[in-house]
Amino acid sequence: PVAVGKDTTPSPTGNFTIVVRVTNPTYYHDGKVIPAGPQNPVGTRWMGLSQKGYGIHGTNEPRSIGKAASHGCIRMGRRDLEDLFAQVKAGDVVEIVGERDAETAALFGGPAIPGAAATAIVAKADPQAAPAIRTADVTPAIEAPADK
Repeated sequence: PVAVGKDTTPSPTGNFTIVVRVTNPTYYHDGKVIPAGPQNPVGTRWMGLSQKGYGIHGTNEPRSIGKAASHGCIRMGRRDLEDLFAQVKAGDVVEIVGERDAETAALFGGPAIPGAAATAIVAKADPQAAPAIRTADVTPAIEAPADK
């Protein structure tokens, strides 16, 4: 499972490229600097996307996973994050799909529900190839706690 952006700060959808991968990142935001460790809001890994300011990362709030709770980034639990991180490299294409359609239903199971809120992350080394990695599907219609 993943956490996605709140209604007020939605996750971007479309095809993006992983431009940077960082192990044990330092978090910088609004003048705050938080070194790697248990208080770091982006967890143990950061995969920056080609849309500036967005990435796939961990969290120091694991209860947010499965909810619409972020400022737009994709949050993952540590084990899933570190597994995905080991499988992708800079230059890989990531597709973020914002609704459950026939393709996401085929990837993750369950019915296609046009217009239903769901987010899927699919990583592809070659944009024309079949997905190499299928990451979690989440329905972000669950009420989420506010970000810190």
